[in-house]
Amino acid sequence: MVAALLALAAGRAVADHAPDGPAVIGAAGVLALVYALGPVLPKVSAAPAAAALWLVAVLAVWATLVLLTPDGVWLAFPLFFVQLHLLPLRWALPVVAVTTAVAVGGFGWHAGTLTIGTVLGPALGAAVAVAVVLGYQALYRESEQRRRLIEELTVARSDLAAAERTAGVLAERERLAREIHDTLAQGLSSIQLLLRAAERALPGRPESALGHVRHAREAAVDNLAEARRFVRALSPPGLEHGSLPAALERLCETTARTTGLAVHCHVSGTPAALPTPHEVALLRIAQSALANTVRHAAAHRAELTLSYMDTEVALDVVDDGTGFRPSEVPAPGADTGGGGFGLAAMRARARALHGTFVVESAPGEGTAVAVTLPVADPSPPAPPPAGTGTAPTGTGSAPSDTGTAQIASSDPPDPSEQART
Repeated sequence: MVAALLALAAGRAVADHAPDGPAVIGAAGVLALVYALGPVLPKVSAAPAAAALWLVAVLAVWATLVLLTPDGVWLAFPLFFVQLHLLPLRWALPVVAVTTAVAVGGFGWHAGTLTIGTVLGPALGAAVAVAVVLGYQALYRESEQRRRLIEELTVARSDLAAAERTAGVLAERERLAREIHDTLAQGLSSIQLLLRAAERALPGRPESALGHVRHAREAAVDNLAEARRFVRALSPPGLEHGSLPAALERLCETTARTTGLAVHCHVSGTPAALPTPHEVALLRIAQSALANTVRHAAAHRAELTLSYMDTEVALDVVDDGTGFRPSEVPAPGADTGGGGFGLAAMRARARALHGTFVVESAPGEGTAVAVTLPVADPSPPAPPPAGTGTAPTGTGSAPSDTGTAQIASSDPPDPSEQART
């Protein structure tokens, strides 16, 4: 636009044979040269001081052209945009006002008088330029803000995806750790006890040793089936072809047969079909609790009670063993013997299903483990398995003397409590 307006001013000066024609052509050429240097010089767009000096030079040459010909006034309009683009707004507006005054004065100089048109023309041009530039700047800022928001959203989505992947990996590790602890670890411990018993029975009682070996082989077969199923995230074998009470009954019978511990199973209330995660969690907790009793409690008797209520199902495992102080149990992984995950795994299973987990124990007073899971919509009652006894409803917890310690999953977890295996 500047080049076209300069060419127009020079062409009209030549066509009109104006006495100042050569001066107009010279001023137009100088202005074109100075104006063209702006985009070429990098400092003009990078340094405000350099831009100001360049604008002063352009305006000086332009003012000279305005004095020579009224056609130079039309260059004020593109100069408005250049000033608003290069200068900060607080400086650009005064410079635009000065340029408007020069344009109005140029019209008045050549016309010999000032009219409303000669004043309003440059003023309206300046107003339009300011409005256009301010609108463009507002749109640019909004576009930049949206671009930054999109970049932040993209980064947030990437972080969320990475966090979800990490959470998935950790959840799978935790699941495998619980399943390994509650199946393979307990089964290997039982096999070890049986093989030791067989070793003690030899050579004097080969029949007894053979029975222990046979039980160890059965435990190994069961462990292999368990391993195949938990890797595939399937239900435990004990729940595939029977109910939870029947699976708990078989667990008690197997524990009693392989360890010599007197274990009794009771069912309180009317048995009902539970969601598969509830049944798996209760069975695994029962396995882990009985394994703890066998390995640590030196108990003679254990009682397992499954209680069905209207909106809850509870499992209690109580033994008459030596007991312990829950506050003195090492944190998971701190035990050099490789233990430390039993109570932590039981607690995690209960919390995953929005249940509560309580351990009550004291030295010499036995141990009671109680877990309660909510059941929002119980299924119609299922017939109880044959041979399953009943017991009064209750948590089956150990006596709560002043020396008895309690740990509940509704409280913040104490790392020292989560280790007994």
